[in-house]
Amino acid sequence: MSVKPETLESLLAKPLTAKLEVDPSLPGVRPPLPTAARDDSKKKLSERQKARRMVLQALYQWQVARAPVADIQAEFRSYYLGKIDWAYFHEVFPAIPPLVKELDAALEPMLDRRIDALDPVELSLLRYGMYELLHRIDVPYKVVINECVELARVFGATDGHKYINGILDRAARSIRTLEV
Repeated sequence: MSVKPETLESLLAKPLTAKLEVDPSLPGVRPPLPTAARDDSKKKLSERQKARRMVLQALYQWQVARAPVADIQAEFRSYYLGKIDWAYFHEVFPAIPPLVKELDAALEPMLDRRIDALDPVELSLLRYGMYELLHRIDVPYKVVINECVELARVFGATDGHKYINGILDRAARSIRTLEV
């Protein structure tokens, strides 16, 4: 069976609007979740939460590509538009790379594996959380942990958020003794 070129061109020109129909009687096939259940995860982010996401993404990019911090900042500034806490992003992101050895040394006693065995997203999150616990006393430890766990749910491995929660909770108990 051949497809006429004009038919193929006309099909490609149309936007995809058809829904994929799946036979639920097939083994391993589940019907899609109701729309309301999926929409709950799409809550509006605050300016600070957007900046936190960007800090994580910038740390990941720095860690993987080893691009200069200033280049990454400029790239993010030109790429991301909208209401974002830019002051926070420009204060926190460039402060973390020079402190990586200090942050890793603080993390190592709490880890159950070597630092180089960690997933890159988890490592970026742990460094980020440890930086805030050590150097951003204005941010309550519960906020640090909660925000990092939420970022791990979005960007990390399936159960990575549990690992992040455990490590940062242990770190908070030793670093922020008066607050905990």
